[in-house]
Amino acid sequence: MSALLLLFDIDGTLLQGATRAHAQALREGAALAHGVAPLVAEVEVAGRTDPAIARELLLAAGVPPASVDAEAAAVLTATVAAFERLCPDDLSAHVAPGVGELLAALAARPGDFVLSLVTGNIEPIAHLKLARAGIGGHFARGQGGFGSDSEDRDRLPAIARARASSPPWPQERTVVIGDTPRDIACARSDGVRVAAVTTGGFGAAELAEADAVVDDAHALLPVLEDWL
Repeated sequence: MSALLLLFDIDGTLLQGATRAHAQALREGAALAHGVAPLVAEVEVAGRTDPAIARELLLAAGVPPASVDAEAAAVLTATVAAFERLCPDDLSAHVAPGVGELLAALAARPGDFVLSLVTGNIEPIAHLKLARAGIGGHFARGQGGFGSDSEDRDRLPAIARARASSPPWPQERTVVIGDTPRDIACARSDGVRVAAVTTGGFGAAELAEADAVVDDAHALLPVLEDWL
């Protein structure tokens, strides 16, 4: 396969500042599924999957690990329902600079680039978030790797490659695009390349282990063209 499979992260990469309703939905969904008081602990979220974040919130609230495991599916279901209620109708103002133009340019070259996702978001939340931002049409359903596929983010690129083709899309023709050290780590775990953007909460020095680091989406296209 000559085309590059591009696995985009969402929060901090495609979108900026669109996590408030998502975070609230995850806390509400996890608390509801377990019948506990509102989850108020502060936990690290950058680059993590929704199930991993929910687990830490619930453990901090005293929920036994066995119960967290037993109700994992219920937490996802309740979180999606809460997000459908809480998500703003229009997230277009949260599209990161240059992303719209980049996606349009890449989509116009299907022989060179295939667009997909690798994100810690639960799959229905990922698609609803992107649809309401006006860029969801670039990402086909049934493709990508999501937090609902595995709590372990490092497994997601391989899942996305397997969904992209059979046999799985070649590692040497796959690129993860993200904004956190965990995005870089998940790419390295699967043996694929990674481009990092400094549009999230991390600077170039913190993302230096990526194969390329750029300021924003405007600078991604020439990097990806070079990797063709």
